[in-house]
Amino acid sequence: MTDYAGRLRLGVNIDHVATVRNARGSAYPDPIRAAMIAEAAGADGITAHLREDRRHISDADIDGLMAALTLPLNFEMAATDEMQAIALRHRPHAVCIVPEKREERTTEGGLEVAKDENRLAHFIGPLREAGCRVSIFIAADRPQIDAAHRIGAQVIELHTGAYCDLHAEGNFDARDAELQRLREMSTYAHSLGLEVHAGHGLTYETVAPVAAFPEVMELNIGHFIIGEAIFMGLDPAIREMRRLMDEARA
Repeated sequence: MTDYAGRLRLGVNIDHVATVRNARGSAYPDPIRAAMIAEAAGADGITAHLREDRRHISDADIDGLMAALTLPLNFEMAATDEMQAIALRHRPHAVCIVPEKREERTTEGGLEVAKDENRLAHFIGPLREAGCRVSIFIAADRPQIDAAHRIGAQVIELHTGAYCDLHAEGNFDARDAELQRLREMSTYAHSLGLEVHAGHGLTYETVAPVAAFPEVMELNIGHFIIGEAIFMGLDPAIREMRRLMDEARA
């Protein structure tokens, strides 16, 4: 497997290729084909969220990705017994634990770790023992970072959705305050020895400030890239995001 140490990695989330496929109940577009295109376009990993209700990615998609990928798979999942069993069967490179509610359109916030430490510590133990890198998707909040560190997570992924939403609303003062909080919590998490990732809602307009954080090692981006692919193609959409990330980091 390629060593990307020192490079800001781009994980491309292919969930919404499956969303389009499932809208017609057809066999296309194929998320695995999207993953192959993403690899050729410069992605460093593939992210897929197997939801409890299987609204986009399916079990067969995970089977196919594990068989076909040469890139690392970041398997997003809720902290349920069913998902733990699937992860332990496949042993993906990384497992990202996310909150999940059936009624939500997309993941609405970070995981509440501080109030569920004991259960989550026992939940992630077998995953770590199986060789998976365990990531926790959380808000840029010191108590949540401390809790993720205490339970033995190796990675945190900071939720950038609030920052992106504030930008889209034109609420730039609040946006800048949220960006500063993300910056400070990236530094804090790194000081604890956690690897720092970030993602959710990032676009061409919002990615650069987050990509510039020196502590952030990986961005996971999906919905916007798949949306742009409708107009410009998946390969160019990914390459443009890669270019903006590299430019910001330089």
